[in-house]
Amino acid sequence: MNYNKAEFFASYGLFSQIPEYENKEIVFAGRSNVGKSTLINKIFNRKALARVSSVPGKTATINFYKLDDIYFVDLPGYGYAKVSKTEKERWSGLIEGYLNSDRKIELVFLLIDMRHAPSKDDIHMISFMIDAGLPFVIIFTKADKLTNNQRREMNKIFTETIPQFEDIVSVPFSSQTFEGVEKVREIIEDIAADTEETEEE
Repeated sequence: MNYNKAEFFASYGLFSQIPEYENKEIVFAGRSNVGKSTLINKIFNRKALARVSSVPGKTATINFYKLDDIYFVDLPGYGYAKVSKTEKERWSGLIEGYLNSDRKIELVFLLIDMRHAPSKDDIHMISFMIDAGLPFVIIFTKADKLTNNQRREMNKIFTETIPQFEDIVSVPFSSQTFEGVEKVREIIEDIAADTEETEEE
């Protein structure tokens, strides 16, 4: 895949605004300011394909990007406290409406800050995806901030707090060292290859 050819496609503030697409979709989810936009930019080798903000809760829409025959979907960050109740409800409706729909969701990349234990919202999202049968991979962001010993300690915490953690694929990611970028691309390319095989059949 030529990642440089990825382009912004559309943005929606309400789930009801999103048209039906025939293409397969790969989703990015996680808490506000966990680094979804940064990861998207690193994957596609672009500085500002997805706008990175230092202000948590800035992404209040579902943003669609397109590469070849796959849509990449950036969900609003959840768990940010400093927004109104109405805005929280809108975000919740966006996220839940999207994930509960019949869209062709091939995979969810769930981002969690590797420096901290998962939040209640993270655990809720993981449990939801397990119950719904949604395939997902956990991306542990800011991996460069931890020593090897700290990583081992956090891995113990993740094992104790994340349901079925031993069975979940996880990828440490760093925007500074590019750790994890190629692994994420391999996962994407496997999905793209399956898409091409399906079309040929």
